[in-house]
Amino acid sequence: MKPFLILQLRPETPASDNEFEAFLAKGALSADRAHRIRLDCEDLPSDLDLSRYAGVIVGGGPGCVSDAPETKHPVEKRIEDAILGLMPEITARDHPFLGCCYGIGILGHHLAPGSVSKENFGEPVGATSCHITENGNNDPLLDGVPRDFRAFVGHKEALQFLPEGVRQLVTSGPCPHQMVRYGQNVYATQFHPELDSDGLETRINIYKHRGYFPPEEADALIAKGHAETIEAPARILRNFVAHYG
Repeated sequence: MKPFLILQLRPETPASDNEFEAFLAKGALSADRAHRIRLDCEDLPSDLDLSRYAGVIVGGGPGCVSDAPETKHPVEKRIEDAILGLMPEITARDHPFLGCCYGIGILGHHLAPGSVSKENFGEPVGATSCHITENGNNDPLLDGVPRDFRAFVGHKEALQFLPEGVRQLVTSGPCPHQMVRYGQNVYATQFHPELDSDGLETRINIYKHRGYFPPEEADALIAKGHAETIEAPARILRNFVAHYG
């Protein structure tokens, strides 16, 4: 069986490690079927062959694709350039892809520059109520996911409109484009399908000085997270692995 390529964008090792373990656990994916690349500390192989992989999973990160290039840290810029450089082949080949949070920004920016911004639809750290649209009703990645479910979010930028060829699969009141599909096999979520309350606590502690919320609110946000029961989004990861693996 082909492995899955997992591309990570988080330069903070505890956050990156926690995310990787969550991808394995929530996706029911064994470590020997995952080729992990941390783009903050290693480059994509020059001979990367997508056909060797069952699919590509891209994690989240503290960067924003809509920020002006001159404001980005060199590491952030290098990470962004690396994943954006892979998107033309992924979308042209309709290669199985699941972008999580930052991944929806990458997909939108690639397909329609300007479609991602901080103008509308940002969401504070915490849980949001999501709803599967008519387009999502029969999608294989949403098989077994309740029509209405809760998911963890936290993002400053969002997809402002659907680029041509993109279908809306999941929506919410604060953010209309919570999950989308381009073609048949290229997916992205605004919410975090891998995230549970323990993982949320880890990220809150790591990113509490990155402008997502006032640092003094960290403990209250952690408590709110642990009061939630977030299970449905993980099914999307399991479905991705099962469907394409």
